[in-house]
Amino acid sequence: MSSTDEPACCPAKPAKPAPRASTWVLAGLLAVGAWVGLYVCLEPLATWVTGSLLHLDRGGRLGRAVEFFLFETPKVLLLLTAVVFGVGVIRSFFTPERTRRILSGRRESVGNVLAAGLGVVTPFCSCSAVPLFIGFVTAGVPLGVTFSFLVAAPMVNEVALVLLWGLFGWKVAAIYTGTGLAIAVLAGWTIGRMKLEAWVEPWVYQAQVNAPAPDEKNTWGGRMRLGLDAVRDIVRRVWLFVVLGIAVGAGIHGYVPENFLASIMGKDAWWAVPVAVLLGVPMYSNAAGIIPVVQALLGKGAALGTVLAFMMSVIGLSLPEAIILRKVLTVKLIAVFFGVVAVGILIVGYVFNLIM
Repeated sequence: MSSTDEPACCPAKPAKPAPRASTWVLAGLLAVGAWVGLYVCLEPLATWVTGSLLHLDRGGRLGRAVEFFLFETPKVLLLLTAVVFGVGVIRSFFTPERTRRILSGRRESVGNVLAAGLGVVTPFCSCSAVPLFIGFVTAGVPLGVTFSFLVAAPMVNEVALVLLWGLFGWKVAAIYTGTGLAIAVLAGWTIGRMKLEAWVEPWVYQAQVNAPAPDEKNTWGGRMRLGLDAVRDIVRRVWLFVVLGIAVGAGIHGYVPENFLASIMGKDAWWAVPVAVLLGVPMYSNAAGIIPVVQALLGKGAALGTVLAFMMSVIGLSLPEAIILRKVLTVKLIAVFFGVVAVGILIVGYVFNLIM
């Protein structure tokens, strides 16, 4: 047989991609089944370990704290894993270059709303503030629109949204999302009306914009791999914050008297909301770490508006972000930025304490 006849004996080669796609589908179904199975077993397992294995009184302080910790830790980590995987897939659609192109050239009022919405679905945190700010401003995105994005990206965090939904239900998650978006839009619009471009460090406007890299063409298999990479990277970095946050929440749940928290974070204390905001700024944490604390505070009688204000200040008014932004903003503009956002958070706190 001649060498020219050899390809004729291998007609099945083009069919190789099919098993690869089916493998991803099968692996995905198995992973979803395992995730659901683990999630369903968490509560009875925590109850069994606390009462039968550790022989703790489930009604006592230590028993309540231990059961809270044993139940909430795997629950939050499972929710975190699911949402981070989803964010990793979303990352393949919303690169910084694509986000910048979407926002540039928009009318400012439309741009504020669009920027806030993109801030929810794009996986950028305060660590990305400087490169994103430079890229947006030098690409022609108005200053106010840029700030709407910078407020929404960390505050209306997709991790926080999913965890809130899982822990408190869709109503609290919707309240959090709606108020966070409103703050981002109004803060950006207000800063845009103030015409504070002169308070940006001059070198930012002199920076040259690199030509945007072509968007990577990903197959769904590639996007799934990006999701798995995101889980390995992000969960590895935040799991300790999650455990520490749940440990604090367990202590509050088991040992802090209900009347005490209700008295200092309840609806009747007019000063509770500003104090909660002030306490939240230095207590920087990521969303996954603070939500178990929020759950414990609400369970002990703290008012929803006060707790929302506390959570938003922890996530959206962090001192690390202020330090990072100092590279591109003057101190006066940082003060205006934080002041406008703080006022929005205060309004949210008081309004929801009034109506809920």
